[in-house]
Amino acid sequence: MSTGRSIAGLLVCLGACFGAAILGAAFTGEAVAEWYPTLRQPAWTPPPWVFGPVWTALYAMMAVAAWLVWRKDGWAGARAALGLFAAQLAMNAAWTPLFFGLHAVGAAMLDLAVLWVAIAATTAAFWRHSRAAAALMVPYLAWSTFAAALNFALWRMNA
Repeated sequence: MSTGRSIAGLLVCLGACFGAAILGAAFTGEAVAEWYPTLRQPAWTPPPWVFGPVWTALYAMMAVAAWLVWRKDGWAGARAALGLFAAQLAMNAAWTPLFFGLHAVGAAMLDLAVLWVAIAATTAAFWRHSRAAAALMVPYLAWSTFAAALNFALWRMNA
């Protein structure tokens, strides 16, 4: 594969992941400042400034993971794994409008539960193509586990 094509593939993966992030950011601004602070929150809720840097790192790692799989086996050779990746990215992008846009904490929890399964399946599928790609997905799976626990606590405390 040429260097130019490889770089283009990386840019596509970064664009897809950060596109999901930008979509989410469109729903967080006002809600983070006005609605989210009104929720009863568990004592272990991270301060708001933590989420931006964590998600920036996670989206970058997700993009590199998808790129590694694509670079190694191409679309044809990794169609199932990259399809799972696209599906989980869509579920990821849906969470923020559900939670922050609609204030539908329960629906966001349901989305996150299905998302967690999709991330785990994507990580397993990536393992078959690239162990490095799978390893890059593990922090995302771990953070999503924490996010699910937090979402569940917020749902229970504010229902």
